Amino acid sequence: MSTLPPCPNCLAEYTYEDGPSLICPACGHEWSALNETGDSADGERVIRDAVGNALADGDTITVIKDLKVKGTSLVVKVGTKVKGIRLVEGDHDIDCKIEGIGAMKLKSEFVRKV
Repeated sequence: MSTLPPCPNCLAEYTYEDGPSLICPACGHEWSALNETGDSADGERVIRDAVGNALADGDTITVIKDLKVKGTSLVVKVGTKVKGIRLVEGDHDIDCKIEGIGAMKLKSEFVRKV
């Protein structure tokens, strides 16, 4: 039995996946498989970088904006490469170690996948 949602246009239950989209063969309606919270149709949370690439544990990312480190005078500069990230739940959804600074949490909206 399919766990895909029915078509929001005609309520037909014969939808199928085509990449990141869901398609209804009855009326031809096409919609995104992601809901408003960023979860995919199967319930798995997808974290995306600033340009829309899906991130995964172990990826290498680059910082796209100077980021001040709260409580210190340190700044993470634009272009800083971070290897071996780990995705976590919460507002700051990337857990990593930055050389010269140490362990940090970053928001995915300020990074780009390398």
